[in-house]
Amino acid sequence: MNDQLQKFMFNSAPVRGEIVSLRDTWQEVLTRRDYPAPVRTMLGEMMAASALLSANLKFDGTLIMQIFGDGPVQMLVVQCNSDLSLRATAKFAGDAAATIGDDATLADLVNVTGHGRCVITLDPRDKVPGQQPYQGIVPLNGEDGPLKSMAEVLEHYMHHSEQLDTRLWLAADADRAVGMLLQKLPGDGGIVPHPHELDSDTWERVCVLGSTLSRDELLAEEPDTLFRRLFWQEKVQRFEPAVARFECTCSREKVGAMLKMLGRGEVDEVIEERGHVEIHCEYCNQRYEFDPVDVAQLFAASGLSQGVSPADSSQRH
Repeated sequence: MNDQLQKFMFNSAPVRGEIVSLRDTWQEVLTRRDYPAPVRTMLGEMMAASALLSANLKFDGTLIMQIFGDGPVQMLVVQCNSDLSLRATAKFAGDAAATIGDDATLADLVNVTGHGRCVITLDPRDKVPGQQPYQGIVPLNGEDGPLKSMAEVLEHYMHHSEQLDTRLWLAADADRAVGMLLQKLPGDGGIVPHPHELDSDTWERVCVLGSTLSRDELLAEEPDTLFRRLFWQEKVQRFEPAVARFECTCSREKVGAMLKMLGRGEVDEVIEERGHVEIHCEYCNQRYEFDPVDVAQLFAASGLSQGVSPADSSQRH
């Protein structure tokens, strides 16, 4: 019951919903890195939202949600695979983490000068030749100024990038990351209720019900309790819950492949300066060390000597 996502569909209208609760998965993230409370809240809400959005996708691959900031937080990123395995991390500008107060807002953290961005990338596992990942980008500003919460950011994203009416309620603390999504599907949404069962007011009504949820209630109650409290009068079809888990996809083999892309010359410079190359995974805190013999074997096996620096979330030491 700790890490589940429950999907449901309203019988009287093309409206679907999901409720997710992440406890063990979220704890796996928090035990690896110590985040200031406001950053922890943002990252947890992103993690819950990534699970909610990913569960609606009909593809085998990875959803990558990123917030690029121009404040003390440079980037927050969550990756959610189609099997609901997740990982997450945040990067800070220098030593800025120590300066973040408990009352810092989203704007304070990532949108100080109004240049923050939300980026969602859909990366299929098995790409056809020439296929590129889909990417949507929206600013952290709405029509009325800076957006104030992760829920507002993602509703803004869904409205402008996907043209779907979507409502989100998100919350996170040191114990759990939780969220609920309601979404109005285009047309009949693939369902055709019997004419006497069709209710055109369903979307507005369930959104009003959702709006009665407080952050404290989201965090205190289990998803099944919330569902019954909100929608006990609605005719709803509930589906088998999906189980989420933490999983980092880093490995020594992948780190070795990254070093090959860097090229023998650059890797040898690090070896000469430090005696070894150490790679630190930003997601799971795993460290991989390559000594001169490891590096020689790595490049001897591939015959590579030069390369280009890839975009990667790891750090070289």
